[in-house]
Amino acid sequence: MGLVCPTCGCDQFETRDDIEESMAIVKCISCDREFTKGELIRENSENIDEHISEIGRQATKDAAEELKKSLKRAFRGNKNITIK
Repeated sequence: MGLVCPTCGCDQFETRDDIEESMAIVKCISCDREFTKGELIRENSENIDEHISEIGRQATKDAAEELKKSLKRAFRGNKNITIK
């Protein structure tokens, strides 16, 4: 998940390492707008939330498929139990 500049949409940033981590400044390479890391994250919160939701949906789908495969293997050959 990449963060983008809310002004120009660029995803390339410069960071200054000489500042305390919580107050680190990032600068958009394209438009030169500066943010703290917290501000940049807040500006991208909608994209972050959607990305997290997509990961959750995919993880749920993958877990369901794995459970189904596991149950099919466990009950293979049993004529009384059918897994669809």
